[in-house]
Amino acid sequence: MSRLQLVTKKSFFDGIISVADRGCAGKSFYKRDAFLTAASSDTSFDHLGTTDGSKREIAAFFAHITHETGHFCYIEEIDGASRDYCDEANIEYPCVSGKSYYGRGPIQLSWNYNYGAAGESIGFDGLRSPETVAVDVVVSFKTALWFWMNTCHSLITSGQGFGATIRAINGHLEFDGKNPETVNARVGYYKDYCSQLGVDAGSDLTC
Repeated sequence: MSRLQLVTKKSFFDGIISVADRGCAGKSFYKRDAFLTAASSDTSFDHLGTTDGSKREIAAFFAHITHETGHFCYIEEIDGASRDYCDEANIEYPCVSGKSYYGRGPIQLSWNYNYGAAGESIGFDGLRSPETVAVDVVVSFKTALWFWMNTCHSLITSGQGFGATIRAINGHLEFDGKNPETVNARVGYYKDYCSQLGVDAGSDLTC
């Protein structure tokens, strides 16, 4: 059994999703087995060199997921379809007519350039079928892990602290004293999960 399986026990995962309202779409979508299947495709998430390092990264990852999805309640961004997430200047991953690139999945993958790059890495057509992230739970978790490994993983492993991951995920809205309640919510989840996993949360928790 991998370290990830040992740490993210069913009770840990269920403890998060149990908070979501019964009518939430994510209650019947997000599954621990699907997460473990997705995570098995990138073993670097499971091995940081030390047990404490792995636990902190897992706590950080799930803290953000908890916040982004409302304890695994939401599969898609609220009112996301009404927002424009097409960066027309990005010619590497051009938007496809009729497709929307609003937030979907555990970390709410957004923008055409993220869907395109994630699709190339994971193996689905992110530009032409962005809705796949909201219907295939393994792909959904893979996009979250893809974003994490490309954006947040090095911040944790280099010891920059949980605050740096907040900046990476939503810094334009939460950095430098913006939305302190939101920042505090993320930090609260992180500290709670570190406590559950039996590891010190470390320093530099806010951004």
